[in-house]
Parts: sequence; structure tokens; C-alpha cells
Amino acid sequence: MIDISLIYRFTNQSIRFKLIVGLSVFVVPLLALLIFHSFYAIRVVSDQVAKSNENITMLYMDQIDRTLQEMDTYLNMTAAFESDLLQLGFPEQDARDQYQFAKINLFNKMENDYTQYKFVDLMFVYSAVNHDIITNAPPAIASGDLKKRKLWLSELLQDENQVLTYGNKRWFVHQSGDQYYLVIIKSIGNVYIGATVEASKLMVPLNLLELGEDGRAILVSDKDELMTVSQENAADIALLTDEGLKEHSEEYLQVRKHSSQGDFSLLILLPYRTILENLPALRSMSALIVLGSGILFPIFYMYLRNIILVPMNRIMNVMRRVRDGNLEHRVEKFPVSYEFGLMNEVFNTMVSQIKELKISVYEEQLLSQRAELKHLQLQINPHFFLNALNTIYNMAQMKNYPFILEMSSYMIQYMRFMFQTNLKFVSLKDELTHTQNYLRIQAMRFQDGFTYDITEPEYGSKVQVPPLLIQTFVENTIKHAITMDDPIKITIDIQLCEEEQPYLRIVIKDTGRGFPEEVLEQLDRGNPIVSDEREHIGIWNIRRRLKLLYHEEARVDLINVKHGGAQIEIHVPAY
Repeated sequence: MIDISLIYRFTNQSIRFKLIVGLSVFVVPLLALLIFHSFYAIRVVSDQVAKSNENITMLYMDQIDRTLQEMDTYLNMTAAFESDLLQLGFPEQDARDQYQFAKINLFNKMENDYTQYKFVDLMFVYSAVNHDIITNAPPAIASGDLKKRKLWLSELLQDENQVLTYGNKRWFVHQSGDQYYLVIIKSIGNVYIGATVEASKLMVPLNLLELGEDGRAILVSDKDELMTVSQENAADIALLTDEGLKEHSEEYLQVRKHSSQGDFSLLILLPYRTILENLPALRSMSALIVLGSGILFPIFYMYLRNIILVPMNRIMNVMRRVRDGNLEHRVEKFPVSYEFGLMNEVFNTMVSQIKELKISVYEEQLLSQRAELKHLQLQINPHFFLNALNTIYNMAQMKNYPFILEMSSYMIQYMRFMFQTNLKFVSLKDELTHTQNYLRIQAMRFQDGFTYDITEPEYGSKVQVPPLLIQTFVENTIKHAITMDDPIKITIDIQLCEEEQPYLRIVIKDTGRGFPEEVLEQLDRGNPIVSDEREHIGIWNIRRRLKLLYHEEARVDLINVKHGGAQIEIHVPAY
């Protein structure tokens, strides 16, 4: 059964209903005035429009002619003063070097001068003796199209009749495929220079003309070829011949202006039905519409303000506060349209759910980061333990019990530290002690082939650092730097720097071969370098841990020292 109260509330409180009523009361009278004004304004100013279009046609035709005249003048000056053109008039084999230099100079000249004549598609120089054509390389023309243009230009310039007919004269029309071009040729003995302009490019300024939906501005050759109209559009307007123009003479206003620079004309076709008439009455009607609008629109604005703008402003104010992170605000209840009432209710519910969801997501992120940090701390290289146990085993066979006792003591301290996985930070002193235990074990393994030096600061017990921060890089250095050929030394230097925020500067150097360039490149990009042997994973792990702990406040720089060896510089906040 239909709820009558719901229908009543929807029809009386709905924005749609109120807008329909408002538009009916305020807009319908204005529409009636506009319709009357439109009918009254038809067929008044055909003579004025005809005169105006004649002036526009002459103006644009003169503009096109001036543009073409600039290029004509430029070509005449080039022909008169460019000495490199003379070299192209002789066979290339007679002076190959001079011929090639002349081609290069002419190409550079055309490239430089092209920026002053952007309306030109192509400038060219043609050597009739060598059948060689040189053009500039406009960026707007693809290489394939450029080859096609060079081809038909070469064929055109090899036709002596064409050259005799058009050489040193006006611009002439040439068709290549579906495109029409204006071409001009200047001859200097056996050398021809010239330029081409795509006909449609000359029509770009005319695109700003308001000629109506069926109005046309067309370039027409002296042979009545439509140079700037596609075959599809030409078929639509059915104006391809003089007979077609005469047939539509009562439908179109036709204005035609011939070019003084070439064998073509500019034709403007304007439908009579688009021309307004009776401008004096149009002015009066326009004034009446403006006066009526000035009276009605303030009233209409106040109406819309009360039913739409004020409720929207209330919800927008609350949305701004929510956007700034204050999830406690809600849209208060006011007498509003049905749609706004539903919107306010849904919005308040949504903000409450977002608040609860944000708390849940934040807690999950904390748990996830803690789990990831613990996982990174537990990634230990098993080779170290295997090598240490193998060393102890060998010493046991040799019954070197003092060595075994010392080695075991260092291993116990090392393992005790490694299994403190629940620690997020340790003191700098403990980290250095752990690193020193690791280095002593390695020194006992490699004997004279490995030495180290650690500068331990006095404030080590007061500063906290992530566990395994230094030992990870030291372990990576030993793995990749120590060889059986040359002795290796590792030095660890720590400084407390005081700037805006105090930070630790930890520098680890070795005298080995340094990092491979591809490894440095990948690590600088933040990519993990993991092969089958899991090489360099420790460096990526510590960088990831620093990112989780300090965000952007910590950094690690890896470089190769100029005189050999690698250097690792770590910056972490000191607290």
C-alpha cells in the first residue's frame, strides 16, 4: 500500500519539485520573450552582413597575400645574395667537399630561417645538375611524410614544362594525394629554390569566424578545385561547381576574393537563414530582457538560496572540518528538503563509521609495522655461524683449547645479543660491544689477513640506536671485501653532530675493492639486491628498518673511496 504521507513529503519537500515550480514561475516568461525576440530578429541585416563579410574576406585575403609576399621576398633575397647556391649548379664530382659544405650551409640557413616563417611547411633547394633536393626538417612533419613531399617535389622540379611555366612567378596550386599545396619556385641557373604551404594551414585564422553551422570559408583554385574542403564535406554542401553555386545562390550569401599572389581565391558562403534582421528592434528587445532579468533574478536567487544554498553551505562547513581531521562534528538537524535531510543523515552515519574504521586501521598498521620490524631483525646470515662452528671444530682437532674458550665466549655474547629480538632500540655502547664481538670472531678466523679499529665515544651508553645497525654493514663488508690475497682493515668512526636536530654520524670504511657500480645503482634506487646467495640483503634490510623507525629522518650513503675501498655513512637521530 502506498504511503500518502511519504508522497506528500517527497513532492512538497523535494528539490526537483521546487526547481520545477521555480523554473515555471520565473524562467517561462523569459523563454517566451526570447522566442518572440528570435522570430522578430530574423531577416533584417542581410545587406549589412554582406558588406561585413566582403570586408572580412578582403581582410583575410590581404593577410594571406602579405604572408605569401614575405616568403616571396625572402626567396628573392636568398637567390640574390646566397653564394652557396652557385656551388649546387656544378656537378658534385667536380668539387665534392665544396658541394657538401654548400649543402650543409643551406640546410642550416633554412632551419634557422624557418622559425621566422612558421606558416611555411617546407623550404627547399634543388640542384637540377645533380638531381639533388635539400629541405629543412620541420618537427611537425613526420619523417615518412617528409620523404613523400621530397619525392613529389623532385618529380615536379624535374618537369621542365612546369618549371618554365611557374618558375620566378606567382604561387601555384599543386595537388598531392588528398592535399592541396601552394608552391613557389625561383630559379638561379641550374638551381631552384622555393617553398610549399599546405592550403589548409592558411585557413587557421579563418577558423575564428562565426559562419554558422552551414557556413563555409574555402580556398578555391582558378580551376574551381576546393582546396580546403574534404570530399565528404564537399559532397554535403553540393557546391563543387559554378552550376552548384548558382543553384544555391538564393540560399547562400557568396563572397569571393582573388589572391594577388597566386592562382586561387578565398570563398565565403553564409546561409541567409542565419542572418538576423531589424537590429533597432533587437536592441529594444534586448534592453527589455535585461530589465526583466534584473527584476526577476534577485527574487529567484533568494528562492534558490533558501532551498538549496543554505543547506549545502551547512553540510560543506562540516565537510571542511572533517577533511581537516575533526571527526567529532556532525550536520545539525534543520527543516530542509527531503533530499538534504537524507544526505545529512547518511553523511553523519558515514563520518561515524570512518572514525571507527580509522582507529581500526591505525591499530592494524602499528601491529603490521612491529611484525615487519621483528621479521627484519631475525634475518641472520647462517654462513657466519657455520664458519664459526667449523673454526671451533678445527681448533678442537688441533686441541687448541685456549682458542676454543675465547672463540666460544665471543660466540655466546654474540648469540645472547642476537636473540634479544623484542628490543626496538639498544644503547650505542651495546651495539658497539656486539659489533666488536663479531669482529673478534672474524679476526680469529682470518688471523693476519684482517684487522679493525673502532672509535668508541664516551656518550655511547646514553644514545639509543636500532639493534644490528652497525654490525649489519660490518658483516656485509667482511663478506665482500676480505680475500686471501691482500690484508683488509675496517675502521668505525662515530661522531655526534649538533645542528637543528642532533644526529649520529657513523662512518664505516674498508680497504677492499669497493662496491660494484651496478650494486650502488640498485641500492640508490631502493631496490633489494638479492641473488641465490642473498647478497647485500643486509643493507636493504637495515634501510627498510630505518624507514620504519625514523621515516625520512635517517639516511644511508654508500660510496667507493677514490684510492680504493668502500665507505658507508649512516645518519640517525640521536635520542
